Amino acid sequence: MANGPAQHHILSVLVENKFGVLSRVAGLFSQRGYNIFSLAVSPTEDERLSRMTIVVDAESAPLEQVTKQLNKVIPVIKITELSPEEAVERELMLATVKAGAEFRSQVTELAAIFEAKIVDVGYDAMTLLVAGTPDKLDAISDLLAPFGIIESQRTGRIALPKLARQPTKLRAVKDRGA
Repeated sequence: MANGPAQHHILSVLVENKFGVLSRVAGLFSQRGYNIFSLAVSPTEDERLSRMTIVVDAESAPLEQVTKQLNKVIPVIKITELSPEEAVERELMLATVKAGAEFRSQVTELAAIFEAKIVDVGYDAMTLLVAGTPDKLDAISDLLAPFGIIESQRTGRIALPKLARQPTKLRAVKDRGA
């Protein structure tokens, strides 16, 4: 990108797992002109709840405005903004790449470097499965492009807060005499 990396808000939104929630969220963003870069939704460990990871353009969607609107429109339990420093983010990509006999070993080596899995092989193409950070997926896409990407699909980001890294401090218990 010519103007540097785009600025995004990553929102983890815990909602009631009910019919129509996804369409209401999409409608809310559309009506207000907010640009959604990615949206992933699935049930959580509690089947009554779903978690949505929404990545929105920071310029088109002021964070305070987005959270107010989300709280008005859908049955929101909790909204958390996840900064990249405080979150574990991953994305999944399937990419079908031209890989005739003369280039198959090169594509296979590239897949190994990026810890991608080859999930389908045809006479002159291969389909790779890659999981990782958005930057990792961008990098392998750039390196696969010269071979010819026939088609690709990315899931969009999913994210959770990072876990605490500080050990719990133990209190000393006084010996009450023996």
